[in-house]
Amino acid sequence: MPALPQTFPLPAVPLQDAIARQFRLLECTAAHFGGDQLFTADSGVVPGLGRPRTTARVESVLADFFGADDAALVQGAGTGAIRAALQAAAPGRLLVHRAPVYRTTATTLRALGVRTAEADFNDPAALRAALPRVRWAHIQHTRQRLADSYDLAETLAACRKAGVRTVVDDNYAALRVPAAGVELGADASCFSLFKLHGPEGVGAVVGARDLIGRIRADNYSGGGQVQGHQALDALRALTHVPVMWSIQSQVTEEIAERLAQGEVPGVAEVRIASAQARCLLVRLTRPVARELPAVAAGHGAADRPVGSESRYEIAPLVYRMSAAALDDRPELADWTVRVNPMRAGADLVIAVLRRSLEDLAAPPGSRPHPPGEPAARPNS
Repeated sequence: MPALPQTFPLPAVPLQDAIARQFRLLECTAAHFGGDQLFTADSGVVPGLGRPRTTARVESVLADFFGADDAALVQGAGTGAIRAALQAAAPGRLLVHRAPVYRTTATTLRALGVRTAEADFNDPAALRAALPRVRWAHIQHTRQRLADSYDLAETLAACRKAGVRTVVDDNYAALRVPAAGVELGADASCFSLFKLHGPEGVGAVVGARDLIGRIRADNYSGGGQVQGHQALDALRALTHVPVMWSIQSQVTEEIAERLAQGEVPGVAEVRIASAQARCLLVRLTRPVARELPAVAAGHGAADRPVGSESRYEIAPLVYRMSAAALDDRPELADWTVRVNPMRAGADLVIAVLRRSLEDLAAPPGSRPHPPGEPAARPNS
C-alpha cells in the first residue's frame, strides 16, 4: 500500500483577513464605478480604449486590488490568460519547474513553440544555476508535485536578483492565499475568473504595464474582447469569494482532523494539499479509489469537477487525483482520492465518505442501490 508523501499546502486566509480583503475589493470598486455603472454594461471596441468601457473599469479595479500597474481581461479562462501572457512575453527559452507540466499549459507551450529549460524550484541552488540561461520563468503557484515545497516569494526574489522576469500561474491560488504572484513581485499573475465563480471563459492577467500593453495590442479584434456584461458578472462574483474560500479552508482542516482521528473506517491516511485547488488527499485501506467517486455520487457528491471550484460546484467533490499528480505518483491511482468540500460542511463530507466506503465493503449482491444516478467510473 503506497503512502502519501509529505505535502506543503499553501497558506489559507483567516476569516477576519478575508473579510478585510472583501471590503478592500469594494473600496477599489467604488473608486472606478458610480451611479448606474454597476447595473449597465457596454460592448464592442470603444474608440480610444479598444475594449468596452465596463471591461476597462473592471480591469482598473483588479489592478488596484492587486497593487499592479495594469490588468487585462481575456477570453479562454486561466489557460487563455497564460497563453496571452507568454505570447506577449515572447520568452525565447522559458524556465519551468522540473515536474509534470499542467496539461493545458503544456499545450500552450507547444502551440507557441516555446523552448523550455528545467530546474527543481525546491532546490534554491539548482534554481540559481539555471537562471543565467533564461530571460523569463514560468512558475505555478499551486503544487505541480505533491511533495513540492518551494516558497513562491523566495523563488520570485531569486529571479528578480538574476534579472529574470516572471509569469505566475495563479489558478487555484488567487484570492485563496494571502498574496498572489504579482503581489509578491512577479511581472504577471494569470488566473481564471471562472474558477472564482465568474462567467465561463473569462481570464485575467494582472501585472507589468509593458506586458499588459502587448496583450491588448495582440487582442485588438472586437470578437476577442471580454464584453462589459462578462466583466461585470466576474466582478460581482469576486465580491463574495474571499470569505467563501476562507470558510472552505476551515472546513477542509476540520475534515482532515476528523479523518485522521479515525472517524471513517476505511481511511488509512489523509493530507491537505494544494493539488490544483486546496483539497484533501484521502488514502484508503483498500484499492477502491477508482470505484469510490461513482458510489459517492449516489450519496450526494459531485461526480466531476467543472473548472474546479466554479460557480456550478456546490456539492462536495470526491474524485480521482489530478492528471498532473498522477503523472508524478501513478502508484496512488488505486488507493487515493481527492476530496473538496466546496460549499458543504464537514458533517456532510464525512457522511458521504462513510456511506460510500460501507457500500464498497459490502458483498456485491448486498450493496444497497444508492439514491440518485451514479456517475460512470471515472478515467484515471
